[in-house]
Amino acid sequence: MAQQRVQIVEVSPRDGLQAEERNVPTATKLELLDRLADAGHTVIEATSFVSPTAVPQLADADDLMARLKRRPGVRYPVLVPNEKGLERAVAAGVDEVAVFVSASESYSRKNLRRSRDDAIATALAVVVSAKARRLRVRAYVSMVIADPDDGPTDPAEVANIGARFLAGGADEVSLGDTIGAGTARHVRALLAAHRDAKIPVERLAVHFHDTYGQGLANVLTAIDLGVRVVDTSIGGIGGSPFAKRAGGNLATEDVVWMLDGMGLATGLDVRKLAATTTWMAEQLGRELPGRAARALSS
Repeated sequence: MAQQRVQIVEVSPRDGLQAEERNVPTATKLELLDRLADAGHTVIEATSFVSPTAVPQLADADDLMARLKRRPGVRYPVLVPNEKGLERAVAAGVDEVAVFVSASESYSRKNLRRSRDDAIATALAVVVSAKARRLRVRAYVSMVIADPDDGPTDPAEVANIGARFLAGGADEVSLGDTIGAGTARHVRALLAAHRDAKIPVERLAVHFHDTYGQGLANVLTAIDLGVRVVDTSIGGIGGSPFAKRAGGNLATEDVVWMLDGMGLATGLDVRKLAATTTWMAEQLGRELPGRAARALSS
């Protein structure tokens, strides 16, 4: 029997770095992308074509993509917030993009500066434009468990948003627990709502933050329920600068250590990932929250 495989989507160059206060030079980001590919990554979210005013850390997106030496067999999706971002991404030669919406009203207004329904309409229009250009498209849905201001998020409403994006042409929907409030029970309810909405689990990814230390348990629950795409960030860096109480992303090396122990294939070398985390900590001038890297380095 063939070994079951889990696709890890590495988000550290975009979601990981976007909230960092220390400016990370473009050359350092390019080295990070190379190190991630060397560790076996086949999907690495490279950057975001967002307004430099909104996210100064990613203001070098055009330059980064121009200088990036793409590896054969590695996908480099980028986040695009609107049609203008899509045009910049297309001009940079990308072949895969992601759009971003919130399942909650408050976070949509804080992060996207518009109502949830307006943001969804904008993102759906970007999906249509991107598919017309034959690009692969992922849709991120954030605050899928709870919002710090709005409270718990209705799983059925999250599934309704996901269904709209899949119907609009998106290839995949990534479900983000932006503040890391979810537990295994919440994950089961969330995925049950998508199943009830007739959304194939093969079209879903999960994106968990580790604010309350529940990230690995939530990934394990999602995998047990059939999810095979997991977003992670080297060292556990990242998180939203616009969400109160948002902790870092789930560390790539922690997830890979768990999956290796379960006999699930990722194609990733956990020791190379740990070495990259150690290097990244030096670049950022602080210890990173991922646990496996510390254990392996000692």
